[in-house]
Amino acid sequence: MSQTHAALPWPQLAEARDRLRHIRLRDLLTGEPERVERDVLDLAGMRLDWTRQRLDGAAWQALYALADAARLDQALERQNRGEHVNTTEDRAALHMALRLPRNAQCVIDGRDVVGDVHAVLDAIGNLVQRVHDGSHVGYSGRPVRSVVNIGIGGSDLGPRMVCRALAPLAVPAADGRVLDMHFVSNIDGAALDEVLGQVDPETTLFIIASKTFGTQETLTNARSARSWLLRHTDHPEAVSRHFVAVSTHAERVAAFGIDTRNMFGFWDWVGGRYSVWSAIGLPIALYLGMDGFRAFLAGAQAVDQHVLEAPAAANAAMRMALVDVWNHNLLGACARVVLPYDERLKLLPSYLQQAEMESLGKGVRHDGTAPEHETGSLVWGAVGTDGQHAFYQLLHQGTRWAPTEFIGVAQPEHGLPGHHPILLANLVAQAEALALGKTAVEASAEMAAEGLPEAEVTRLAPHRSFPGNRPSTVILLERLDPQTLGALIALYEHKIYLLATLWGINAFDQWGVELGKQLAGRVLEDFAEPGAGHAHDGATQATIDWLRARLPQV
Repeated sequence: MSQTHAALPWPQLAEARDRLRHIRLRDLLTGEPERVERDVLDLAGMRLDWTRQRLDGAAWQALYALADAARLDQALERQNRGEHVNTTEDRAALHMALRLPRNAQCVIDGRDVVGDVHAVLDAIGNLVQRVHDGSHVGYSGRPVRSVVNIGIGGSDLGPRMVCRALAPLAVPAADGRVLDMHFVSNIDGAALDEVLGQVDPETTLFIIASKTFGTQETLTNARSARSWLLRHTDHPEAVSRHFVAVSTHAERVAAFGIDTRNMFGFWDWVGGRYSVWSAIGLPIALYLGMDGFRAFLAGAQAVDQHVLEAPAAANAAMRMALVDVWNHNLLGACARVVLPYDERLKLLPSYLQQAEMESLGKGVRHDGTAPEHETGSLVWGAVGTDGQHAFYQLLHQGTRWAPTEFIGVAQPEHGLPGHHPILLANLVAQAEALALGKTAVEASAEMAAEGLPEAEVTRLAPHRSFPGNRPSTVILLERLDPQTLGALIALYEHKIYLLATLWGINAFDQWGVELGKQLAGRVLEDFAEPGAGHAHDGATQATIDWLRARLPQV
């Protein structure tokens, strides 16, 4: 795992930070003509631009020394060899195996898993073919028109985000119609009720995505969907024709009524938030066709190869991780804002929020000791230009700051003239404005040129100046297609693991989500039976009592 604090060159990084403390980004941008050549990488249809980070050449060298001392390259090799880098659960974390080509080899715990992976992919391809050619029919003999994915967390956010992002590329079925895709995750019955009101029981296929087939939210929604279907028909094969499962628990799947031939498995070395490449991606395959899903996998695999082979200065994932360390551990930021300037990527901030905050929100190292540096960051964001009219005021002039990540796409899929240049002009301008800001002198000169009286110029200058010096990364995609989106997601996955290595924490468990689940079970029993025997603090008991008196009787 990562080296101890004493073995890592944090003092050199602190020296670089202190040296740069009073040098502004606008000076770095003009004083280092080599920044564009040094701080821009092209990879798998993406342009990754760190020129607007508060780093100079010497600071980058200190970060590369950190990467070397932490042996990030060896950490990647250990993961790729199938070592149990998920230490608390004693498992490999090798989601990269899910995107290997058929002729590759990947041994986990003594077994070459590539054949297993492609057997599942082939089974997915068979279902996709039957749905698209109309041979997979519902209880009334009609083909599938709608797909409802029922899952939560990693079983929902990945396929939901990808299907939305690539909706313009959806492949029509034999009858020329594109499948109508729906996703249900929330236990709030309003979510499922809304979807059921939009679909036809005769033509809807439900995907129940739960590795253990025991997740409370998912199974509650699944049972309600099954009841809804059975209210419309007493056909003996209704459930088996309209439900498929992504799970590893055949007994529970069969007890639910799903034909286990329509059960698609994955493995304990695939974490939920890293599972979009597995059978969890079944909705993507149904929506984009199997060729589209395989292109998605291929884009990720190209990044896997790059990350394993490239040295730190040319390694996109290492540089992303090092920039985060610089901004959060050296400069003191506690959040990162993800700003996709493309409506198709509207769900990307939420996807990355789960991937990063669940992976890196850890307060203990592999060895059980407390981390020597802050870990993780608050990840949030919104699609541009909506965010500009919501929270950019704070980003530009607030007393708190957060590094930003702008993501844009050069080629749109729509044909409306004029829109895309305006959109991308805003992206570029926002990155420039955050970096350069506007001095009071510049603001005063602008107002004077507008003819404002001198007294008004003096009064307004502090309000119309911008501090600037606020760092950002700009990621530009040539176009948004399955291969490039796969590459982008894989890049973030590798960055997460590298950050965990630098901090000495486990990126692949999530014990922090368990306590609330355990307590919810007790509260649920107390709702049903007053005095069930569970001890609560006074505030919690008062809340339970108030709600119990008002909950609807079922």
